[in-house]
Amino acid sequence: MTNSKSTSISLAAAFAVAGVAGDFAMPHAAAAELSDTGQEIKARYAEKLETAKSSILGSLPEIDDSRKAAYERAREAELTTAGRLEAAEKRVGEYNRARGLVGHARGHWIGSAERNIKAAKEKLEEATTDAERKEAEEELAKWRENREDGKQALKERTAAYEKIKAQKPEIDRELQAARNAVEEAKQATIQAVHEMGVESLLTSDTLDPELAKFVVINEATPKGLARFAQQSADHKRLVESLLGDTDLMLQMLVADGAKDGEYGRAMEIYQGIQDASDHAGEGALQRFALGVAIEHAVPRKLRNIASETDAPEYVDPVARYLHFEEAYLNGELDPSFDTHCTWSFRFIVDGEEPDKILTWGRDMLRNYRPDHVTEPDQRWRYVGIVRSDIPYGSQNVKHDRDDLHFFQNILMNGGICGRRAFIGRFALRSFGVPTTARPSRGHGALARWTPDGWVPVLGGGWGVGWTNTPYRDDMNFLATTQARATGDSFISVKRAQWIGDAAGERRTYGFVGQDPEFWGAVSLYMQRALIDSADLGALDAVGEDIAEASDTTEEILVAEVEITEEDRQITTDSAGVITIPAVATSRPTESGRHIMFHNSVLGGHQLHFSRGAGGQSFEYEFDVPAAGKYELTARVVTPTWRQSMAVSANGSDAIEIDLPHTVGMWDQTQPVIVDLKDGENVLKFSREGNVMGVTIRDFTLSPVSGAVSQR
Repeated sequence: MTNSKSTSISLAAAFAVAGVAGDFAMPHAAAAELSDTGQEIKARYAEKLETAKSSILGSLPEIDDSRKAAYERAREAELTTAGRLEAAEKRVGEYNRARGLVGHARGHWIGSAERNIKAAKEKLEEATTDAERKEAEEELAKWRENREDGKQALKERTAAYEKIKAQKPEIDRELQAARNAVEEAKQATIQAVHEMGVESLLTSDTLDPELAKFVVINEATPKGLARFAQQSADHKRLVESLLGDTDLMLQMLVADGAKDGEYGRAMEIYQGIQDASDHAGEGALQRFALGVAIEHAVPRKLRNIASETDAPEYVDPVARYLHFEEAYLNGELDPSFDTHCTWSFRFIVDGEEPDKILTWGRDMLRNYRPDHVTEPDQRWRYVGIVRSDIPYGSQNVKHDRDDLHFFQNILMNGGICGRRAFIGRFALRSFGVPTTARPSRGHGALARWTPDGWVPVLGGGWGVGWTNTPYRDDMNFLATTQARATGDSFISVKRAQWIGDAAGERRTYGFVGQDPEFWGAVSLYMQRALIDSADLGALDAVGEDIAEASDTTEEILVAEVEITEEDRQITTDSAGVITIPAVATSRPTESGRHIMFHNSVLGGHQLHFSRGAGGQSFEYEFDVPAAGKYELTARVVTPTWRQSMAVSANGSDAIEIDLPHTVGMWDQTQPVIVDLKDGENVLKFSREGNVMGVTIRDFTLSPVSGAVSQR
């Protein structure tokens, strides 16, 4: 296989047309039944299919019956041990569920009731009418009853947990013994596959031209290709060029092929990208272009802003490519972007968001939480916004706005597991990081790429969920990611799979929940051998403790940022306007968990006051050239609405500053008036209650005309 520019150049020459037919933003209407010309094309592709199939099957080696029987015995023994492991894992699951139910009752059920009781008491104290008092009293009674229910549930669940906890040593021994037995049986089966002598065939590229042609035609079907080809001469040339380009077909097929076998549409998109870009012919952008083409071969619906009723209904794949190309060339994407294979790129471009919302996602995170963009713990990079700023709960979802996008509404109003996983995946896609949904029973989570492998986030570890991919079970998905990480040798796995296609086997993608036939099983054992030889382990899940909670119990390391004296310089211009950098605090002077300093996308630095930090404050000491009244404004970024902070000048009564809902962009607060004295002053900013985050760049104090005395 190659990713060379020569492939795309030859394509461009072959299809030098004014433009490939079709609107890339809209799906093609269902093709009509085949015309006479279409029937002729179908017959020719069917003949090519049979010729390739015969060539493949005729080239397969004879496998010694005794060695094949030895393989089948080893496979049967492995299945038996797998049954033992499944039973042992079931007992572990029962233990984990019992423990989880205790934690749920204590932390989520009772904890939520406690928080709501506190809120109801505050509401009762603030009530000014009989109706408000009655409503608050009813809420207080409801949540007190809910707390008692939680306490009773905790008592019952604790008793059940203590009972199974006593069996934990025995459960652990059974699990380890079963794992050892499975590993021994697995190695025996891999050895049996090796002794059948098929590896030399699978590590050779001899059959690649026929395999590639067969699988493409087989997945597309002769009729499907003919339907596309009969539409125009350009369409026919696209198909013929693909079938004549083994390298391009293999690149598609190793990446799991065009969605739903729509290879004609994939070629149309790919050529459209080549026509639109001078950069799509080589390297990472060529792989990315092909990933877009095969993933969007079946049009993907957009999730638009509800109020934009005239927005396009489907993703324009060429525009999607160009969006990411521009971001890549501008250095806006994750540094790993140019290391990904075509298959991985599919998990970046499969989002439902419009391109402008992808831009918003990058801008929002860089403005509001730039520390998440540079987070050294790759497992939390970008997706850390969920941990820091998306509270668990659906009570505010009713405030979603039609003029905001779905992901902007999640940032504004939070949500339960599904919405939090959605915005986590969106943040990753925005920066060009592969990610996929990884739900489990009753819970939404995600899995993401890291340099050390894929990792589940916001849910349980590998083995408890599934993916919306052909691999289905998450363990099957994990295995392909590990094998693909070994590089070019992975194609041996796919060759065995493709031979199985030619042999008429049912296509399978993993051992878990699927029943592979001979060549399918050989493919998967080749995959296991690759994983074992590379010593690739599975990464533990992260964020399990906030899967259904707002606040983590894990220690969060605060990024160290050097703040110089120049960064802390407070200035006064000739008009008496005072500018205070947000990081020029006299208290605190270092980043902490609640008030932290970050590098700013605007240059210099900024201050972040985190979600849940009610009761915290920060101060500035500075010299004022002339006493009087000053208009105070702040340059801020906020993710949500109904937020404020208080300012007190020299110990005076606090004044509330309403914080605008900036939806992650920079904006100014409305001015408030503060009285300052001649000489040294202290401004104290504080926030109380259930606050959400705010990022502050600087404060400006402008003299009120006629209200400032002169020295």
